[in-house]
Amino acid sequence: MERIGFNELNPRIPLPDAAAEEASNARWSQVAKPLKSLGALEDLVTRIAAVKGQARFSIKRRALAVMCADNGVIAQGVTQTDESITALVAADLAKGCSSANLMARVAGCDVIAVDVGVKNPPAVEGIVNRRIAPGTRDFTQEPAMTREQAFAAVWAGIDTAEELAGKGYELLLTGEMGIGNTTTGAAVTAALLGVPPERITGRGAGLSSEGLERKIDAIRRGFRLHGPNPADPLDVLSKLGGFDICAMAGLFIGGALFRLPTVIDGVISAVAALAATRLCPACKTAMIPSHMSSEPAAERIFDALDMRPVINAGLHLGEGTGALCLLPLLDMAMSLYDGLVFADIGMEAYTPQV
Repeated sequence: MERIGFNELNPRIPLPDAAAEEASNARWSQVAKPLKSLGALEDLVTRIAAVKGQARFSIKRRALAVMCADNGVIAQGVTQTDESITALVAADLAKGCSSANLMARVAGCDVIAVDVGVKNPPAVEGIVNRRIAPGTRDFTQEPAMTREQAFAAVWAGIDTAEELAGKGYELLLTGEMGIGNTTTGAAVTAALLGVPPERITGRGAGLSSEGLERKIDAIRRGFRLHGPNPADPLDVLSKLGGFDICAMAGLFIGGALFRLPTVIDGVISAVAALAATRLCPACKTAMIPSHMSSEPAAERIFDALDMRPVINAGLHLGEGTGALCLLPLLDMAMSLYDGLVFADIGMEAYTPQV
């Protein structure tokens, strides 16, 4: 696609199909079970129908795109590991042996590792190269990236969605791998929602109390240095964000453009979803929430998105693993949706009671 501004993209996103939504609800009313007895899972199936524009659909071909990038703010001691882990896990994703790969096999989902800014990229086949730069800069010293780089990173996600749509995928999942991204994620969240950093910054991958204080302090220093403008999401992303967050935001926008429902993973993915809605509000309609991360920012973000994930299991592994956990639940819901109706078993349909 031509790389135009996000305001120009917004009106190109198809609206949810009201007829498909109505037909999906009608289908659920005929499925041989008590009305609304699958709760939020029924709502997700109908949401997918509205995004796709058809009441009967398939989600059997699905892909998890894991955006991989490094973050310069780790120089401030905000993590317990260094950037070598980003490269290691990106390689494992490409080789098919990461946590996400193992879970994806159970869920019947392909995994695509996308390098949007790994500092030391591994020499492994299978990693999609959409590199913007070898990691971001330390935002306590200078902006994490230029505005132009942020724009390009968001478009890297849109381009990925377009490519996956062209390959026939029917459902997208978002994932990330980037040491230090709970710091960038908390910083972007605090800026976009106007919340003090200490209220939404968590321990990430097991950070100590002392490390958590360093993390909060780094975000405060970034705010003082840059004064991010919450009314300008690209300004926030460029000053405090990461290439992985930008690219996932683009994946949400691209998913909506190509009628591909796109699953939100954990807190970093949710930050990207929030940023995407600020860049291109219409893309929210194609987002599918999966789980409520144990990171403190998660609930505030989903409140801002007016969404409620169906899984609440204290997950915080990342890599798209929480999004993968939603797939078996959706598959079971679809087995009923595509299965027996009351007429098949000679029973009258349930009717709403008052």
